[in-house]
Amino acid sequence: MDLKSLFVVAQFIKTRCAHGMTAGKAKKDKNYIFYEVEIQDSKKLKLCYLDKVEPNATIGEIKCLLYKIYPKWYPARQALSLHPDGESLKDDEVLENLPVGTTVTMFFHDLGPQLGWTMVFLTECIGPLFIYLFFFLHLLNIYEQKDDYTSNPCSVVTLACVCHCFHYFRRLLETVFIHRFSDGTLPLQTIMRNCLYYWGFSAWLAYYINHPLYTPPSYGNLQIYSALVVFMLCEAGNFSINLALNNLGCNGLRPKRIPYPTRNPFTWLFFFVSCPNYTYEVGTWLSFSIMTQCVPVALFTLLGFIQMTIWARGKHKMYIREFTEYPELRSAIIPLFL
Repeated sequence: MDLKSLFVVAQFIKTRCAHGMTAGKAKKDKNYIFYEVEIQDSKKLKLCYLDKVEPNATIGEIKCLLYKIYPKWYPARQALSLHPDGESLKDDEVLENLPVGTTVTMFFHDLGPQLGWTMVFLTECIGPLFIYLFFFLHLLNIYEQKDDYTSNPCSVVTLACVCHCFHYFRRLLETVFIHRFSDGTLPLQTIMRNCLYYWGFSAWLAYYINHPLYTPPSYGNLQIYSALVVFMLCEAGNFSINLALNNLGCNGLRPKRIPYPTRNPFTWLFFFVSCPNYTYEVGTWLSFSIMTQCVPVALFTLLGFIQMTIWARGKHKMYIREFTEYPELRSAIIPLFL
């Protein structure tokens, strides 16, 4: 067979292959199944009808389509469910994996105004920083004039102010430069409630610690400076853990790897607990309670410990679920106990 004949055969085979591929694709497109999605509000009134939705479309993509129709409802503000009172669907859930047919009815819920997590953390932390300073500098004229200021300036009052401001200033810096946040948001109502909690407690404990009749701790400088050492160690530990989580890419995001201790001694707590940042946070406020010997601080520490235990146990279960080789020795927040 000469070269010309070979060229003709090659062209024929190429043409047939291309025709077969086109025919196969056309056949696939012909049998391609699209979904029809109707979105209703909580009163079952029709909001929109989406025709020919791809089966591999995610809930997040459907929210974007709804956003194009109703610009006031940006995706973070939306919640979609399969039942009027059902659980909200996650943004990464795929349409064809849901327990529905090709005709789907979803129910829309307005979550209200939302703010990103960075703004949430900044709002929660900047309030206590300035509120405490207002009380310490006596910019708020709330104490009675008859109350004489302590003749001894009482070094613990100044020390407490420095520690309190240092703690929240560190958190602000970590929020801006270290923490990695997901694209999630928080409702404005929840943010206001959180701010009321942090700001309110900050004002309460600042009122008593900076009160003219405040009495120093029972065991004097021994109690004050011993607690100060623990406070600074816990602050350094908290910063080290957040930095280590940032390097792993699992600070505020879904964990990609199991966090392990590094050469930094403050990260060795990873040998025993899943969330050492919460352990250090509790240690910070416990030492601050001992340093100031103030009941509002102790109450704030107790409530914070309860909440952080709930968060830590949730993350601990997530680690166990995500990684089959997760270390069995680790607890959630307190080594070998909780």
